[in-house]
Amino acid sequence: MILHGYFRSTAAWRVRIALALKGLAYEQAFHHLRRGEQRAADYLAVNPQGLVPALVLGDGAVLTQSLAIVEYLDETHPSPPLLPADPVGRARVRAFALAIACDIHPVQNLIVLDHLRRVGLDEDAVQAWAREVIDRGLSACERLLEASDGPFAFGDAPGLADLCLVPQLANARRFGVDLRWPRIAAVEAACAEVPAFVAARPENQPDAE
Repeated sequence: MILHGYFRSTAAWRVRIALALKGLAYEQAFHHLRRGEQRAADYLAVNPQGLVPALVLGDGAVLTQSLAIVEYLDETHPSPPLLPADPVGRARVRAFALAIACDIHPVQNLIVLDHLRRVGLDEDAVQAWAREVIDRGLSACERLLEASDGPFAFGDAPGLADLCLVPQLANARRFGVDLRWPRIAAVEAACAEVPAFVAARPENQPDAE
């Protein structure tokens, strides 16, 4: 398998965690997002959206969108599981993951922030708007975790929720968000002790700068 990504991309980071948790071998192809390499013709032939990640399977099939890739990995390599066994539990974990992947993370994408600059917002306003969205979203995530037990987001082992949460917290720090949520902090601390999470960190990638 070949994972197309960028060391700082939170979406690619999610997939790296999943691959590491599953113990799967893969190669990496790098596309520097700030230099626009994801819009090069050869990469658009892989993923027409011009986004990372994309995962090219051994038979040449291409998967895009981080959560779709992670669920594919979970279905094809079910141990260790990234989702609970019961339908309600799976729905809750998916809802938490989607709250991050669909509602919080996209508004810090370079495409969105660059558009805000083009329509006239100064840099302070752009940064403040990103912080507000992250703060509001993580406040809701904290409440979603209040009823869950175990050191990780939804139990005794890391899963889909955790691999979405940890990269988003790094993104929050980059924008200067005050991480004041105790349950979230405890989950992050538990994940920091898991080798798969350590291996997937941006600073541990070959393209880190």
